[in-house]
This record gives sequence, structure tokens and C-alpha cells, in this order.
Amino acid sequence: MKQALVCVSFGTTVANGRKDLLAVEQALRAAAPERQFVCAWTSRIIRKRMAAQGELVNSLPEALEQLARDGYTDVVVQPTHLLYGYEYDKMKTEIAPYTDCFARFSLGKPLLADTVDLQRVTRILGTVYPSNPQEALLFMGHGTEHFAGVVYPALQSTFALQNRLDAFVATVEGWPGLKEILPQMQAAGYTKVHLVPLLLVAGDHACKDMAGPAPESWKSQLEAAGFTVRCTLEGLGRLPEIQQVYCDKLQELLE
Repeated sequence: MKQALVCVSFGTTVANGRKDLLAVEQALRAAAPERQFVCAWTSRIIRKRMAAQGELVNSLPEALEQLARDGYTDVVVQPTHLLYGYEYDKMKTEIAPYTDCFARFSLGKPLLADTVDLQRVTRILGTVYPSNPQEALLFMGHGTEHFAGVVYPALQSTFALQNRLDAFVATVEGWPGLKEILPQMQAAGYTKVHLVPLLLVAGDHACKDMAGPAPESWKSQLEAAGFTVRCTLEGLGRLPEIQQVYCDKLQELLE
């Protein structure tokens, strides 16, 4: 039986973000060495930009069609998505026509799929980023209008339940945003902020919207509000502990 593992990501054109994504891909590849490893990116725009640079990346349908043509009969798909949002829904729609092409087909869960994941990920981040006196730890998430966006306030609540009252979670394209979280940090008396991407890859959102020099970046807005700001430009994918969470989800598919 020919076996394959498809790692599905949104994709990124930012070199710094590619390091984060590659780290997760390498971890998943190593976790299932007996399987043919295939990458697929769901963003058409990013794939088009990469093609213009001479690098071809499969879409998910292209990857599944090729595996079917090559005679693979056992296929598992592990996404690097953070939650059950619109991109995950899109992925399921793209997969649907191909599930009957294989004798065995399985789809994995995103990073933050349930309350166990919330607790595990916040413990990991709490260890990687220990508390500092007078410094708030602010995570920038992507955000979504999908109901799955409740994961972001749930993460902040989970930090609080783990006695990390210095940890805050806001999003760049959803709720809560910086304007909702900024007053909380001010009311708590913080004078410094550590900005960290709550993103798989530290791409455009991290480098520009979070840490960029423009007046509308989070760093600039926080400095204008009187905070001393430092930034970490590494995505979640760079953390070995987060890579292990993805590998554990893959292991669930393989058992």
C-alpha cells in the first residue's frame, strides 16, 4: 500500500515566515518517514507570486490528483491551520471530491481544536515567554469573522486561569483588536509591552502590522500611548514544542 502525508498550509512569500513553516514541515516529515511527503498551499495569490519567482507549489487539489494518479491508496492530510476558520472550511471543500479516490483517507485537526489544545498551547507559550515585571505580553493573532474566532478571547482567559495575568491576546483582523486590549494593559499599570506573533509564520502581519515603522503598526501605536515596546519576529512554527503538538495530531491520524 502506497502511503502519503500531505501538509497543507496557507503559504507565505516572506523569507522569515518560510523558516517558521519549514520547521513545522520538517517535523511532520520526520514523524512519518515511511510516507511520501507532499506540501500544498491553499492561497492562490501566494502560489501565483511564488510561481513568478520560479518556485511552483501545489494547490491541495493538484496534490491529491497527483497522488491518485501515482497510485497512492493511503493518504493523510495534516493542516498547519491554527483554528477551525474559513481557511479550514475551504480546505474541507477542496478535499471532498477526492476522498473516494483513496482506500484510506484522513484529515487532521488544527492547532487549537479544543480546550485541551488551548491549555497546552498557553502552557507552552507561558514557558517560552516568562513574565517580566511591569511588562505586558501581547500576542497578535490574525483574527476572523468566523465563529471560530472565539478562540482568541478564550486563549486570554486560559492564560488568566494559569495565573498569567500579564498575557493579552488581540487580533489584527478580528475581535478583540488592539483598541479593546490597550485599555486593559493601561489599567493594569504596565509601562512596557512585549509583542509576539500568535501566528504560525511571522510574515507580513508580524513584520509590518505588528512591528513595522508605519504609524498604524501596533508597535507605533503602543509607543504613542507611552509604552516601551520590544518585538519578537518568530512565528509559532519555530517553537519545537508547537511542532510537537502538530506531530501529536498527525499521530492520531496514523493510529
